[in-house]
Amino acid sequence: MADPERRLTELGIELPGVVTPAGSYVPAVRTGALVYTAGQVPKRSGELVATGKVGAEVDVELAQECARQCALNALAAVKAEVGDLSAVTRVVKVLVFVASAPDFTAQPQVANGASDLLGEVFGDSGRHARSAVGVAVLPLDAPVEVELVVEVS
Repeated sequence: MADPERRLTELGIELPGVVTPAGSYVPAVRTGALVYTAGQVPKRSGELVATGKVGAEVDVELAQECARQCALNALAAVKAEVGDLSAVTRVVKVLVFVASAPDFTAQPQVANGASDLLGEVFGDSGRHARSAVGVAVLPLDAPVEVELVVEVS
């Protein structure tokens, strides 16, 4: 498996700090060998990358960038829970919610923003099962929200 911390450096990516929860929950929970993250919105430096519905105010390319940022925020939550991303042995499941205009059907393409990042960082261990779901609205009017389930050693 690729060393995810080194891969992030090679990719020129600095992992953000853990996003402060917007409610009564924690960013990640470990149970046995699995870590579940809370849903992560595309916050960067405390601000949403974009707001609105994908297919209306937000185009697919910007939504993919949002999904990528969500995945980075989820990785930050995982790292805070386990200490180092090298403890991740497998990305098991990715759940991507896309706030969608009524006629928007390209949720899988949006979700690729998160999936592609995980593949770049973890190599084959980043290949995962995934759901991409269109929804009417997300917290803070975010266009995308991402949850991860990872296996750790």
